[in-house]
Amino acid sequence: MSAPQNIICIGSVLWDIIGRSAVTMRQGSDVPGRITRLPGGVALNIAMTLKQFGLQPLLLSVVGEDAEGSELLKRCQSLGLNTDHIYRSKDLPTDRYMAVEAQNGLIGAIADAHSLEQAGSKILSPLLDGPIADRAHPYSGVVALDGNLTDSLLQEVSSDVAFSKADLRIAPASPGKAKRLASLIKHPHATLYVNLEEAGLLCNQEFSDSATAANALVKKGANRVLVTAGGSPASDGHSSGTIQLKPPEVLVTRVTGAGDTFMAAHIAAELRGENRENALKSALAAAAVYVSGDIGA
Repeated sequence: MSAPQNIICIGSVLWDIIGRSAVTMRQGSDVPGRITRLPGGVALNIAMTLKQFGLQPLLLSVVGEDAEGSELLKRCQSLGLNTDHIYRSKDLPTDRYMAVEAQNGLIGAIADAHSLEQAGSKILSPLLDGPIADRAHPYSGVVALDGNLTDSLLQEVSSDVAFSKADLRIAPASPGKAKRLASLIKHPHATLYVNLEEAGLLCNQEFSDSATAANALVKKGANRVLVTAGGSPASDGHSSGTIQLKPPEVLVTRVTGAGDTFMAAHIAAELRGENRENALKSALAAAAVYVSGDIGA
């Protein structure tokens, strides 16, 4: 078995194609702005942020054997990310995500993660059958898991002995995929990172604040849950109690990847030994810096 990594990031590794404008948009708007193509995907966004905090993330995903895939892997490697165990497919193209953002927030987005879904359990092979770990020697470190995986694969993770000792940190990827996490809510070592809308979808009700949402998820059986609510207070819910903190007030210039940054910063803070309140504060600060950053960054 190889030496364990600080954290394993499982899920989407793709190209983000983001159009951003500094003006308000509505359906049918045609406005000036900037279009960027950057390495992205929930798992990759988390890994990139973890690397900035001095950690050594390892990526498990699928990338096509196309020119876009080769370019993406080179970019990942130039950032110091471990891509040794990413599955390369001859038949599946490299996934992409496209979004339009404006002064009034996210206008719309399309996630083309079909290759990740079709690759299925092939991306988990290094944890199931070596060389990272196997079912006889389950991985016991931190695993960041994103909801772009299929329902069946997430259910496999929830019940497979290979993940029985892992510290699972889970993000739904988007509100449209939040319900995929239902099978993982009661995992004894899972921490869910959701926004207010995603929490509502998992509980089949609407919430007006993060603390109420966090308490409802804990009551539903969640081991632990972090609920964000944009510029409103975020909460860390656990059976021992719920902590709520307001994020810093900043001018928002971008939103894609903000939740991933929050999750990665929170994980990094806890690995540094910060308590629940300070870890939440650190994560909110990192997310605030991110959303107020240069739109071309």
